[in-house]
Amino acid sequence: MTELIDIEQAAGRLSDVAVRTPLLSNSELDKVAGGAVLVKPECLQLTGSFKIRGAYNFLCQLSPEEAQRGVVAFSSGNHAQGVAAAGTMLGIQTAIVMPEDAPRAKLDNTRRLGGEVITYDRYTGDRETIAREIAAERGSVVVPSYDHDYIIAGQGTVGLEIAQQCAELDARPDQVLVCCGGGGLIAGSAIALKANYPDVAVHSVEPEGFDDTARSLVSGRREHVDPAARSICDALQAHSPGAKTFAINRQLLADGLVVSDADVRAAMRFAFLNLKLVVEPGGAVALAAVLAGKIETQDKTTVVVLSGGNVDAELFAEIQREGSG
Repeated sequence: MTELIDIEQAAGRLSDVAVRTPLLSNSELDKVAGGAVLVKPECLQLTGSFKIRGAYNFLCQLSPEEAQRGVVAFSSGNHAQGVAAAGTMLGIQTAIVMPEDAPRAKLDNTRRLGGEVITYDRYTGDRETIAREIAAERGSVVVPSYDHDYIIAGQGTVGLEIAQQCAELDARPDQVLVCCGGGGLIAGSAIALKANYPDVAVHSVEPEGFDDTARSLVSGRREHVDPAARSICDALQAHSPGAKTFAINRQLLADGLVVSDADVRAAMRFAFLNLKLVVEPGGAVALAAVLAGKIETQDKTTVVVLSGGNVDAELFAEIQREGSG
């Protein structure tokens, strides 16, 4: 199981690669919350999301022989860009299985960053099976998007930075809200946060219909998503929590929170208007939970992670226009 030392070592590998994104405050957000809110904008990260952290931490630990054979990943788009970018940095060929309906920005950026894109139908195909078949044919290494110790440790550097930055600001967080798909980001972050602030409550935030982690935390077993579920949050559509990630999350997390697509759209508008940040739907769920009153924030210090900003311009413009009437 991933431990704090693994995250600290990952931070060392990433020191000249990943951006140490700031912790931001905003008076309008504090007013809405009735308390202090600190925002971790991973939308400002290299490749536009936190995913470069885990991808680089994984790829840089491949053996020379593994690196020579290349890697294959599967992703809705942010992990794809992280793997492609890390591969280009390290001279490793990358192929990524992506949904054919992934945001155009994510498909185009993955190719621009050096990745070979292989598309599939997200509602009828099995991306993991496709990726493993390609890897077997090519002799390549599969890079999971969340359920691997190297990935969890890399993503956990977000939580490590939050803990360090809170200490620098002399701010003690009462609760930290993190988006959750397969659970890699929140699992790694929870390890780092709880090591530094044992009493902090770490909450997963998911879109309606994809609340498998919230339900799993209640039942104590890995629940699955209804295949008919749909959400604007393309980055958070894992069908079940990862085995490794849930083993961590069931021990360390507080209750899971769930937000609607309407909540997410409102949060994207708020972030653009007040924080001057472009945030993608899946990246906005933690902020949405605060704005929609899904958790008590009065007189508390709350940290929210904005996990990504890779959204198509047309969708983003449409959502912004919804708030102008």
